[in-house]
Amino acid sequence: MSRFSSLIMLINSLSKSERKSISSEFGVVENEADYVFLYKLIEKNRLTSGDAIKEEFIKSRKEVGLNTAINYLFDTLLTILSRLRRNQDHFFSLFNQLMEAKVLYEKSIYKECFLMLARVQQEALKFENFSILLIARKMELDYLLSLDFPDITENELLSKQYRINDTLKKIRKINEHASLYELLKHRILYKGTVRSTKQKQEFNDLVVSEMSIVSSFGFENFETQKTHKLFQSNYLINVGDYKSALHSFYELNNTFEQNKHLLSNPPMYYLMTIEGVLESLRTIRNYEGMTYFINQLNNIVTVSTHFRMQIQCVVFLYTMFPFLDRGNFEAAKELIDRHKEDLYDHTDLLTAARQVQLTLYTALVYLGTRDFKRARKCLTQVMISEKSIYSLPLYKTIRLVNMMVLYELNEYDYIASEARSVRRDIQSNERTYQIEHLILKLFNKSLDTLSKKERLNLWVKIEPELLELHNNKFELQLLRVFDFTAWVEAKIKNIPLSVVLKQKSGEHLPSDPVLEHQQY
Repeated sequence: MSRFSSLIMLINSLSKSERKSISSEFGVVENEADYVFLYKLIEKNRLTSGDAIKEEFIKSRKEVGLNTAINYLFDTLLTILSRLRRNQDHFFSLFNQLMEAKVLYEKSIYKECFLMLARVQQEALKFENFSILLIARKMELDYLLSLDFPDITENELLSKQYRINDTLKKIRKINEHASLYELLKHRILYKGTVRSTKQKQEFNDLVVSEMSIVSSFGFENFETQKTHKLFQSNYLINVGDYKSALHSFYELNNTFEQNKHLLSNPPMYYLMTIEGVLESLRTIRNYEGMTYFINQLNNIVTVSTHFRMQIQCVVFLYTMFPFLDRGNFEAAKELIDRHKEDLYDHTDLLTAARQVQLTLYTALVYLGTRDFKRARKCLTQVMISEKSIYSLPLYKTIRLVNMMVLYELNEYDYIASEARSVRRDIQSNERTYQIEHLILKLFNKSLDTLSKKERLNLWVKIEPELLELHNNKFELQLLRVFDFTAWVEAKIKNIPLSVVLKQKSGEHLPSDPVLEHQQY
């Protein structure tokens, strides 16, 4: 990415308060310098391409000044944003105080320097920021050494050295624990959820190591509690133990609620926790319980535009899921339409995994409303995008839904080609679901040519398989993304998908004998 592209992204991600502060500062610049003119140009043309902005700049200013303006504006914006963060984030504030203490030392104002370092250590302990605490304690010792340890006894020196060593031990333990959680998340993200007992055993090394670290901790603080419960809850949901995972997520949320002053900025782990709670509640179909936690997400305050967009996407998805799971596709589509400008027009601010997730569920909604061409369009946009998403497990689900859409569009030639590719992938990969094999078998049949009796016989044959899938905790890993068995049932019975999902969710509907509905 070029410096100019980074500059455009930076300006487009500014919050309202940040724009106001920057405009106020640039307003005092005389004769509107080139970098100010460039800022206003980008700010005015947020959705315009970078090349068009460059052309407009060159028309009004000299071309030779463009690169200088880009570099100076980028550095100026970073300086302003860093200054604004000092009063918004204790991490920025503490680092700034460390730099001020360094300046005081260099100017030989030693008393104020040591007082500031003492304040930093006190604040770092309060916020359990051991990294800054270590830097502050080491700076203090270095400065004392350079001044020949004024008024410091040997016992006091030993005490300061002990505190540094103790801080190092805590940082090492915290880092070891965090490393295990990072490995767990990486395996879940790129290998997918557990689909067999054998794959469950592959996580045993992490579980044993995590238990060993927890038992060897000589201290307990917010960071260790947070990492342990994050590891525990993510492992449980990954192996399909949703009720235990929900209980663990509840405990983790209580830990966050009791230590709000220790939340990182942006509160990334808090978002992970709330999303874990929402995912567990959705899995056990407790939609009413989701409302409180969705409100918790709406109450998060952050200056990060990118992080706020992640929150907005999570809130949107879990607001839509009750409609999607119950077959109320029209209500889900209305929700999509309402969020076009504030979410769908800014998907570039979302992570790749989040973009894939949003696309998948949007396509499923269009599948339910029978807008197959639109579903195909949004799936194609993901499937031809950058290769980095191909390694995500959810990409396989995207391909499965794409074949379902092609089946609805009677694009059998495309289905055959895609199905061969998927089968090759399945043969070379143990991480597959029975439901995937079942749907691939269905693609071999042209259900439109079957008589009512033949459909009935097919349903009698396949129904026990579908029931077995719902009793298999490993198959539920895919079915919690979407109930694909409902689509199979709808195709065989020749009834709307929405009707099947409503029946499965327990909503009151007239009795629907197999094949009684006319094709819609």
